[in-house]
Parts: sequence; structure tokens; C-alpha cells
Amino acid sequence: MDILSKDLRQVVVFQNATNEDLVLIFKNSITRSIEEGSFFFFQGDPAEHLYVLTSGQAKLQQSHPNGQQVNLRTIRPWDMFGALGAVRKEAVYPATAQALEDSTALAIKSEFLHKMLETRPQIAFDLMTLMTSYIQEMQARYRELATERVEQRVANALIRLAGQSGVRAGKEAGIELSFSRQDVAEMTGTTLYTVSRLLSEWDRQGIIKAGRERISIINPHDLVRIADGLEK
Repeated sequence: MDILSKDLRQVVVFQNATNEDLVLIFKNSITRSIEEGSFFFFQGDPAEHLYVLTSGQAKLQQSHPNGQQVNLRTIRPWDMFGALGAVRKEAVYPATAQALEDSTALAIKSEFLHKMLETRPQIAFDLMTLMTSYIQEMQARYRELATERVEQRVANALIRLAGQSGVRAGKEAGIELSFSRQDVAEMTGTTLYTVSRLLSEWDRQGIIKAGRERISIINPHDLVRIADGLEK
């Protein structure tokens, strides 16, 4: 896949950048290709680069000292991630970025973008807007953990994933998600056993079709009812 500087306008943070700025950013980036299951960076590493995913799919996950993993966000093409170093010097990555499939990203030095932000208020504003949306997303997920039953949290996670990275595979096949039951458990703060039990029951009801590493949403309307806490 050949990437051009103008393609960077698909990145939310660069949507209002000038053409000259896009060329400059592109010239100061390098391409990194990562195999499925490998990592762009690890939690706690110095945040020396920020990334723009150009192909594939990745996830951001945090590790607790007790070994528990929490899946924070799914990264899709033209999403920016790992940008904390561009905002705060000597920052470390707060999460690990792992490729869910063979993926490619542009790596941009955090120090370079930090200097650009000082003289490009439009890029700084768009970066602030992006980070604000992340804060709002985390607040919504915290509310789900605090107030919703586990079946609502799992249903909401599947709906969110469908909107972010679901693939329409035909009317009968539904919306396909390339996520395992363990991934869903990490996203919703529950156990693999609980997620497996719920998905098996929803599979029996014809709401979804659950595989080992893939979930297909067959009846999204019933899934929304579960997410809203309504009886089927």
C-alpha cells in the first residue's frame, strides 16, 4: 500500500493541517510493519514516537500489577495512538499497543510533533479534541462498570466494536467482529467464563454467532435491547 502525504488528512488530528504541514509530517515519519500478535510499544516504555495506523487493526491494553489485562480501545486505519509524548515531555506509554492482525503504521517522533504544536494552533486544537473524546469514552465505560449489569456491559461492548471495526459480511452472516471472548472480557471488566456463558446463550437465541476468535452479530436490535436493559 503506497501512502502519500495527502492521505494523512484522514487522521482527525491532521484534518485542518495545511498541505505543507502534511508533507513535513510525512517526511519526518517512518513506516513500521508489525505481524499479528506483535507490539508497536509496551506500557511503561518512553513515549518517543506517536503512531498513525495505515493498515490492519490493533488494540490498546493496560496491565494491572496482579496480571489482569484491560482492553482500552481498538485502533483502526488512520487512527492516531501513543501521542502522549507529543503533549508531555518524558512521558511513558500508559498502555501497550498490540497488532490484532498484520498491521502497518507511520511512526512520528513525539518531539517533532511537539515542536509543530507550538506554531500550529489548528493541529493543537484537533489533538485536544481527540483527547477529550477519549476522556469522554473512558467516563462512559466507567459509568457502565459502576451502574450496568454484566450482560449490558458485554452487549454495549459488542455494539461499540461493531461501530468501530465491524465488517458487514452479508445479511445472513451479520456484522463480523475479529475479537475473541477474552478480548471482550478485558473490555468489560468481567471474566472469560461469564462472557463465554453470555455469548453461548445469545448464540442459542440467534442474536449472535460466536466462534473462537470471531463474533458475528446476527440480530443487532435484540443486542441493543439487552444493552438498554430491556427484556427481549
